[in-house]
Amino acid sequence: QVQLGESGGGLVQAGGSLRLSCAASGGTFSSYAMGWFRQAPGKEREFVATSNRYGSTSYADSVKGRFTISRDNVKNTAYLQMNSLKPEDTAVYYCAARIGVLRSMIESGYNYWGRGTQVTVSS
Repeated sequence: QVQLGESGGGLVQAGGSLRLSCAASGGTFSSYAMGWFRQAPGKEREFVATSNRYGSTSYADSVKGRFTISRDNVKNTAYLQMNSLKPEDTAVYYCAARIGVLRSMIESGYNYWGRGTQVTVSS
């Protein structure tokens, strides 16, 4: 059973940066594709970014050029570097792990989820 734990959320002003971390335990991290999703108040959870186990990535259009997903297979940790943050980026951010080679932009494609970390961007 894989367990995921997010950290690094907080309050930041518009234009600022945050780096989220997702620490994995209980599985073979290097064999998983990883994803980040977010859920804003009153909205459905949405895809943010994904990386396969080789580091190939995809992003939502709303964050492309501002966010970067990465992973350290030695530290069993995935990261989401968020730059040029906007108030509309305010949400709970979740990391997820997917068994298999392919990355995915779909929630149902993921097998394991963290509990989330709050990111609040003030204007």
